[in-house]
Amino acid sequence: MKRLKRKKQNAGVGVNGNGSLTREQDCGRKQKLAEIHQALISDPVDIETLRRAAATKGGLLTDELRRKVWPKLLNINVYELPYKPGRDVRENHKDYNQVLLDVRRSMKRFPKGMPATERAVLQEQLINIILEVLKHNPQLHYYQGYHDVAVTLLLVVGERMAIAMLDTLSNYHLRDFMDPTMDSTKHILNYLMPILEQVDTELHDFMIRAEVGTIFALSWLITWYGHVLSEFRHTLRLYDFFLASHPLMPIYLAATIVLHREKDVKQTECDMAMVHHLLSRIPQDLPYELLIAQSQDLFNQYPPSLLAKRAALQSRKSLSISTFQAFQLSTLHQRPDSVLQRLTKAQGSTTSRQASQHSGLEAALPRDRGQLWGKGNRMVKMAVWGLSATLGAAVFAVAQTAMDWGPEVLLQLF
Repeated sequence: MKRLKRKKQNAGVGVNGNGSLTREQDCGRKQKLAEIHQALISDPVDIETLRRAAATKGGLLTDELRRKVWPKLLNINVYELPYKPGRDVRENHKDYNQVLLDVRRSMKRFPKGMPATERAVLQEQLINIILEVLKHNPQLHYYQGYHDVAVTLLLVVGERMAIAMLDTLSNYHLRDFMDPTMDSTKHILNYLMPILEQVDTELHDFMIRAEVGTIFALSWLITWYGHVLSEFRHTLRLYDFFLASHPLMPIYLAATIVLHREKDVKQTECDMAMVHHLLSRIPQDLPYELLIAQSQDLFNQYPPSLLAKRAALQSRKSLSISTFQAFQLSTLHQRPDSVLQRLTKAQGSTTSRQASQHSGLEAALPRDRGQLWGKGNRMVKMAVWGLSATLGAAVFAVAQTAMDWGPEVLLQLF
């Protein structure tokens, strides 16, 4: 039985008796901060260094850095952001009612303790962001869970940048989920079992006998795990990783999570309902850094091209996969933000927070969530996509536990 080689984590890193960072860990953090800032002011921007920083231990470290790096990873010009949506964005939109329902049910995705009035403002902005992107891309179809991606972007980068980022993600990384049918999404899910087979044949065979399928991972993929994680910091860490990676990386992480829970799975009764119940609930104490490193290792050992036949999937059938290489190449020739470059040179080793306080980029790169919460009042667009009838009645049963979606959506599954 093949086993996934696990990298040694936390080498040279620890916490002292008082719980503070050790000197080596603190030095590593400072070095990473310096590398990220240097990559941002390079001309052209050193995208490869930014990708590596986003994927390696700790990710991008702070929200201030995310506001600078995330747009670069998606090749977004911070000086040409979309305007805030107008009042007409909600008018006569076929998906408005469903988006409204989803956003109203999204309270747990906002920081704990946020005043209701501030959350209400953000929810209105969230509706508008979604509708604006869909209005601009009529070929895209809303799906439940899309709002989970949008709210993560909104909380970090603000309304206008969130529109720009969501637009790009919708046309590349999330594109397969936004087809009018579930066919493309099923193609992505089809990679899960072949990955497991390569690493652990016993686990793979157990899941085949249980006939559990892959629907348990559906909400993980389409929300980039935002819907199923209770800690926002864990969601941000995964978004760092996914924004810097191939569109299929979320399914590799799904496989890694299943492998990590191998003993629990094998000790469960070999029954579809039992195994699905276990796997559809992600433990909140997972070792995320370890799993991220293992996911990258899996991707390198068993790239999509190697698994395509076993997954009954051809790359040309996936718009996310087929367009990703050209998209990545397009990010390599960006110019640095002139204000950031000037400040970094002038202040040397100043922190990103200090630099951002005088950068003049507040409109595009808000400094903190307090600033994000203080503005807004926008609207929504949304279109429901349902599971394809070809998934069968068994999927209907398990899909009800995949996400806490409302009954009005389950009625549309067939």
